Amino acid sequence: MTDTVPGPLSGVLVADFSRILAGPYATMLLADLGADVVKVEGPGGDDTRTWTPPSRGEVSTYYLGVNRGKRSIALDLRDEADAGVARELAGRADVLVENFRPGGLGKYGLDYASVRAANPGVVYASISGFGAGAGARVPGYDLMVQAMSGLMSLTGDPDGPPYRAGISVFDVMAGNHAVIGVLAALRHREATGSGQHVEVNLMSSALTGLVNQSSAYVAGGVVPYRMGNAHPSVFPYEPLPTADHELIVAAANDGQFRKLCEVLGIPEVAEDPRFARNAGRTANREELRPILVERLVRRSAEEWFELLVEAGVPSGPINTIDGGFAAAERFGLDPVVVVGEGERAMPTTRHPIRFSETPAAYTLPPPELDEHGAELRKWLTGPRAGERT
Repeated sequence: MTDTVPGPLSGVLVADFSRILAGPYATMLLADLGADVVKVEGPGGDDTRTWTPPSRGEVSTYYLGVNRGKRSIALDLRDEADAGVARELAGRADVLVENFRPGGLGKYGLDYASVRAANPGVVYASISGFGAGAGARVPGYDLMVQAMSGLMSLTGDPDGPPYRAGISVFDVMAGNHAVIGVLAALRHREATGSGQHVEVNLMSSALTGLVNQSSAYVAGGVVPYRMGNAHPSVFPYEPLPTADHELIVAAANDGQFRKLCEVLGIPEVAEDPRFARNAGRTANREELRPILVERLVRRSAEEWFELLVEAGVPSGPINTIDGGFAAAERFGLDPVVVVGEGERAMPTTRHPIRFSETPAAYTLPPPELDEHGAELRKWLTGPRAGERT
């Protein structure tokens, strides 16, 4: 194995009592940055191990996508001996991440109050669907949150049914918020010596993540509605047809629109009082769209992409996932890295943050169920003094 620079979170022990997506995604990001993440699974393993198709070998690619960099121990919390091992792990951890239903870990002595009593410096991160109050009884699945937050009311054709996003967008968003909360709490602990409880819920992540649409309602009293791929406040900012495929055109300010018109060979359109300013273009989009399309259909999407980007006009083709990775390769982003070695080596998506001094590391492949159970049990049942395994 090649030598690697210790990550910025080197020495931080994370007890990962989460499963499925939001929690495991958060702990994977922490692992990439050097944290020692111990994934605690029930005897049957994380649900996503069996979420197929697709799979790589016999393992779900869903599970593989959010669990690199971790060690796995299988513990049946209903068994007192296993629960004792879990409490010992929580007592040694710098960070504990869990996404049980609020209050669900209390019967095992693994709730925040119990863990903090034995480990005052712990940063204890809880991820739920709808918070620990009146929403605690409601299961927290991303699809439910997409529906209940209002996102689905904004997604789809104006005259069609509402649609979910193509990924569990609020699970991912809540996972990112959990990471932010953990890092902030670790900074606070560094300054004060005190840990704290970090609470994240998908519903709150959704409402803040709806950004301009949330603000339209909260600040403007407007309830947004489905507009297909159109933007409520900017035009052109949507797919437009070309000679072969649709092309995203995102001329979001007056200067970009002037450049767009120059490339299309219709500079006079940018001086038309109806279209010279964004408010006018948005109000008169039905008049402007056919003028733009009449020019765009004369060349292919790829030809226009090159011409528009060269002129400084944001645009892009609508790719499938393979095309997205190909584009990232083309831009030098190196989107795929290999985690693990030998027979266990497998491709995975690169961590999204680059550090000049402490780059992300990809050492441990997603673990098999209880792969590290024996070594972890030996460590957790031994004295606390000395180095971690």
